[in-house]
Amino acid sequence: MKDMKVRGVRSRRLQRLIKKLGVPRLLGILVAWILIFQVWILPALTQQPVVITMMSQGQDLANWTPFFQEFQQKNPDIRINVVEGPFDTNLQENLLTSAFLLGDSPYDVLNLDIVWVPKFAAAGWLRPLDDRVSAEQLAEMVENNIDGGRYQGKLYRMPTNSDAGVLYYRTDLLKQIGAKPPETFSEMVGILQNLQKSGAKDNEWGYLWQGRQYEGVSAMFIEVLEGFGGFWVNPDTLEVGLDQPQAIEAVNFLRNTITQGISPRGVTTYGEEETRQIFQSGGAVFLRNWPYVWKLVNQEDSKIRGKVGIRPMLQGAGQTGGSCLGGWGLGISTTTKHPEEAWRLIQYMTSKDTMRRFVLETGLISSYKSLFTEPEIMAKYPHFPQLLEAVQQSVLRPPVAQYAQASDILQRYLSAAFTNGMNPQDAMQAAARETRNLLGRLQRTQTSQDSAPAQKVAIHS
Repeated sequence: MKDMKVRGVRSRRLQRLIKKLGVPRLLGILVAWILIFQVWILPALTQQPVVITMMSQGQDLANWTPFFQEFQQKNPDIRINVVEGPFDTNLQENLLTSAFLLGDSPYDVLNLDIVWVPKFAAAGWLRPLDDRVSAEQLAEMVENNIDGGRYQGKLYRMPTNSDAGVLYYRTDLLKQIGAKPPETFSEMVGILQNLQKSGAKDNEWGYLWQGRQYEGVSAMFIEVLEGFGGFWVNPDTLEVGLDQPQAIEAVNFLRNTITQGISPRGVTTYGEEETRQIFQSGGAVFLRNWPYVWKLVNQEDSKIRGKVGIRPMLQGAGQTGGSCLGGWGLGISTTTKHPEEAWRLIQYMTSKDTMRRFVLETGLISSYKSLFTEPEIMAKYPHFPQLLEAVQQSVLRPPVAQYAQASDILQRYLSAAFTNGMNPQDAMQAAARETRNLLGRLQRTQTSQDSAPAQKVAIHS
């Protein structure tokens, strides 16, 4: 009886509503609600998260995993799929290149070494970011780090962690002879000679650097080249300076460190880790390497813990030195079907708040100038002001699309000079010739493209 009364009340209410609105209007409202449910509500309830795929090297992945997890918690509509890449950056670059050349790359966000930007941008694999980034955010970052993400005036990469070559030195050994940290190459050699005479330097090598035939030798050499007043390639004019007197002097200096016993002969086979391990075991006075070394040489089991200083790279007399700028950053692939979601991830990972916590957690350096001198960060990493100086005085490897080929040429001839396969002058003259031929092909290609008929350009656009 009660149910009948309830149904009666509902029926009378429905009749009044129909009378008040009219059948056409009521049907319109009903259809609108059905459309809203089908188009917005139902997909929201059933839609799977957008998957953003990227590649990252193992240690980088370990550093970033907590932040990836936090991002996904705050953005439940996005899931991050990270493909673990090899440690060797050249192999990572080859894998990414192959993915684009074989067809649509599966990667939405590209984790980019600074030297990849010109190649990837020139190939059309990166989306410009200029209209997405505010001028205020860019102004907070080290200018060189931003410049490293540009190609032909457009920004393609937002920096995450920065990097710059630095000189590590044994403070305890220098203190024994009352020496200050060197500023020039000749001062460093003088310190080593004094240490040898005084007996303070026992079985330690004098100077460790990366001489193996790989990208690390190019990064190391551009610092010495800059310190002697030379240059590799002028990106604006494509002029090559490898056969100039300053470049030959730089090669002679490095080779002489081997012949004079300042550096071990095995340095021609060493990369970053080999030199770091020797230095950390107490086997050298000076070491050229990257900022990641600081945390390792000061860990509890290190033989030289608390006995290490750091400074920007050296220079020749009357010259201005420069540290090679390295580091990684993020760009958006042109093949992604989810550019907005990709940008949300990049925004999060490159924000000042995220980078601050990343620095405190990992000891790696960011591109935000204030994060080098913030009190909490300096309390944990007191060497950061020296790193800021190195980054601000850094030099870029030539931002040309054919950088990988140019670097390969330089690596081969440096290796020949260091191992006595060629004398420095012949080696650098040959390197300069090959580099000019390489860049000459680039100029011819650009000229032919620029002179193509306007009609053809319009058709392809």
